Amino acid sequence: MSVYQEETKAVAALKEAAGNPWDAINPEYVARMRVQNQFKTGLDIARYTAKIMREDMAAFDKDKSLYTQSLGCWHGFVGQQKLISIKKHFGTTKRRYLYLSGWMVAALRSEFGPLPDQSMHEKTAVASLVNELYTFLRQADARELGGLFRALDAAREAGDAAKEAEIQGQIDNYETHIVPIIADIDAGFGNAEATYLMAKQMIEAGACALQIENQVADEKQCGHQDGKVTVPHNDFHAKLRALRYAFLELGVDDGIIVARTDSEGAGLTKEIAVVKEKGDQGDVYNSFLDVEEVNVEDVQNGDVLLNRDGKLVRPKRLPSGLYQFRQGTGHERCVFDCIEAINAGADLLWIETAVPTVHEIKGMMDEVRKVHPDAKLVYNNSPSFNWTLNFRQQTYDAWVAEGKDVSAYDRNNLMSAEYDDSELSAAADARVKTFQADTSREANVFHHLITLPTYHTTALSVDNLAKEYFGEQGMLGYVEGVQRKEIRQGIACVKHQNMAGSDMGDDHKEYFAGENALKAGGAKNTSNQFS
Repeated sequence: MSVYQEETKAVAALKEAAGNPWDAINPEYVARMRVQNQFKTGLDIARYTAKIMREDMAAFDKDKSLYTQSLGCWHGFVGQQKLISIKKHFGTTKRRYLYLSGWMVAALRSEFGPLPDQSMHEKTAVASLVNELYTFLRQADARELGGLFRALDAAREAGDAAKEAEIQGQIDNYETHIVPIIADIDAGFGNAEATYLMAKQMIEAGACALQIENQVADEKQCGHQDGKVTVPHNDFHAKLRALRYAFLELGVDDGIIVARTDSEGAGLTKEIAVVKEKGDQGDVYNSFLDVEEVNVEDVQNGDVLLNRDGKLVRPKRLPSGLYQFRQGTGHERCVFDCIEAINAGADLLWIETAVPTVHEIKGMMDEVRKVHPDAKLVYNNSPSFNWTLNFRQQTYDAWVAEGKDVSAYDRNNLMSAEYDDSELSAAADARVKTFQADTSREANVFHHLITLPTYHTTALSVDNLAKEYFGEQGMLGYVEGVQRKEIRQGIACVKHQNMAGSDMGDDHKEYFAGENALKAGGAKNTSNQFS
């Protein structure tokens, strides 16, 4: 017996027990509403999606072609449309997630207005967006199932038993739009207690995977900007444990922690690490500091001194009070961060890099995997990279190494449109196309995401619409550039009333009021033009 039939039967029993006051209650309608809302709380979602993600991680361990992907989103509607599109084009949502970017929350969701990615936005805005995303995804389920229920009724009215059985099968085997969200908690927005409290909010909203970075919370910078300041491992690991405690307290026992290191591009630290014994985490962290040997008579009031192999050394400190690491130690520090993060309970790693190159990512992960063979990476396929220029230059350099003639190209001007149809451009684009598969195979990248795609696509589409609509094309700019494409491509949102829930509202009116229901979806509804 299907869930739908079980629910109908269960409500029928309740109705019988309730007697006359429930005469107007239709058990099948109740069953439909229950099936349309199978996730009652955010914790239901977090537990469900954590299981999916763990299964995907196990499958990836066996087959590196089974990597996962996501696109960042800043509004529930954006996330909903992605999943609707994925189901339409690929027939399943398997291995496709959503990413919640702290950058986009700061830039687009703060009551202060647009902000840089420096953890200045409201803490609660992130959990609020998680909740919003899942509200829209649950509505996508309800909307799609509502269409199936109406089709089921139509088949019954027509006496088409075969069609009725077919639609019933679609209902019984329905695949939800609910997928894992990897949610950005920045550097924790404060101390470990603040991290724990914020994590609980995000998990209660439905997040099964939380991504945290090893920057100082009050000095946090975007991973692709300068001025990043990291913290000693003890500080960072306390926050990793805070996330784990939050998951366990709320009963999401297989919640996922993504530990991000910004050390590749972070040349500063705010603290000298505590050292308890030679060779421990603190000692190694301090070993990367840029220091100068001093004599006792050279020591100034306020200097911090270290004993390095029996010699007195002074870490170089900037006017800001921050200490700097030695140049060229970024990769080594990233590897150390990753190894220690897994030791502290992280499930996945995230390494921010300056450019997207397979060999650089592989080089660091090879070192990590010498210690943790199953270490898996989440990689930011960031719009902060100029992908066209980077991969054209990588291709140019590879051709030079192969002895191929590159005299037709100016390496410093490879972004020029004059090269768009060139052999080099085609070779570079081929590298971009396979980048995710290549890094998953070579560097154990389990999850590929683009942090800010919908920020950029919104700006691009609005620019194109404004140029045409306010220009010579007038209304044709909208009709040709937007609506006609929606119709041709089968974009569900062309029926915007349906997308906003109008037909579901009509269903409920019928449930509640029967033949007295005043419906919006009648013959005069202009959305019928898109049928």
